[in-house]
Amino acid sequence: MALALLSSLFVALGAVGVAYQAYALLALSRFFAQPSAPPAPPPPVTLIKPLHGAEPNLTANLASFLAQDYPAPVQILCGVNAPDDAAVPAVHNLINRYPQADIALHPGPRLPGANGKMGNCAAMMPLAHHDVLVLSDSDMVVESDYLTRLTATLAQPGVGAVSCLYVGRGDAGVWSRIGAAMISAQSLPNMVVGLSLGMARPCMGSTIALRRATLDAIGGFAAFADVLADDHAIGAAVAKLGQRIAIPPLVLVHAGAEGSARALWRQHLRWAATIRDLAGAGHYGSLVTHALPLCLIAAVAMPTLGLPLFFAAALLRFAMVIRVNHLAPGARVGLWALPAADLFAFAIFCASLTTRKIDWRGSSLTMMGNGRIAHHENAPRKTAARKMEDR
Repeated sequence: MALALLSSLFVALGAVGVAYQAYALLALSRFFAQPSAPPAPPPPVTLIKPLHGAEPNLTANLASFLAQDYPAPVQILCGVNAPDDAAVPAVHNLINRYPQADIALHPGPRLPGANGKMGNCAAMMPLAHHDVLVLSDSDMVVESDYLTRLTATLAQPGVGAVSCLYVGRGDAGVWSRIGAAMISAQSLPNMVVGLSLGMARPCMGSTIALRRATLDAIGGFAAFADVLADDHAIGAAVAKLGQRIAIPPLVLVHAGAEGSARALWRQHLRWAATIRDLAGAGHYGSLVTHALPLCLIAAVAMPTLGLPLFFAAALLRFAMVIRVNHLAPGARVGLWALPAADLFAFAIFCASLTTRKIDWRGSSLTMMGNGRIAHHENAPRKTAARKMEDR
């Protein structure tokens, strides 16, 4: 009896998962069909690039932010935690390739805090020239109209910050390509569904564009030095000012550098645990977004009902990859990577339900709740009374 109930449960979850994938495919098409913001006078921009270590194609990725069809001045401000950081040669290569460009390098040290990225950004700010600031992760790649569309969106009434969706591109072999498939075929559609249903108004590390006055009003980057999801926290702080976060119909490329299964696991487990910390019950409900693994279990447990669901899920998932590849032909996901990506993502989801320790660029961090983090060795031990409170 218990086995029959469990089998029926997975069939039901699989059916919901198939319905979800159908809706996600529709939502994706609708989101990117909407018009962009009308043109606006282009302001001078400072691009803020926190760097840490050597990454595949780092110089080329950074160069995409300089190869812009943008008539106003652009400064690219790079920062590292120490002068001997392995990312420094890439910045020097960039300076040599673009001798006329306004490129600055802050050699460290960063400001203190568990979030090294925010400490790096805060230390860089005295070198920033312009009042429109665009923060983006080092592994992002953009098209030549990026700044034009970004600043036009920021100029819209009531907009306090602009962020961007992104797809994945594997730059470090098979495992990075599987990670790219996880981003393109799962993370991107899930984000679009959240936007279409009004359940999410995300602010992402791919891009956070805002005015200097807005950044000052939320306390600057230093205010987020001990926050794990700094991008989400910045967005929430901007929203508290009564301003909205705009997401234009623009897709960027995340250049994945995970060269092994272990590196891919650590990276995506950190992301999933962060979402769990922020979304709470919503993260547990995201079980239904894993249609292919759920339908695979249903097909094994109850073939009569499960097998048709499995084939429907597989068809929709492959259709999702084809649709995303059309949006970003420069970062095409191989269909071969989808099954491995879906199974890997499901394993990550299961592990994220309980994990409290994460790895972030070689640092071991402990999640403290409410989005706060501490270095593992500095994390306070819970007293018996506090353990009771957590229950």
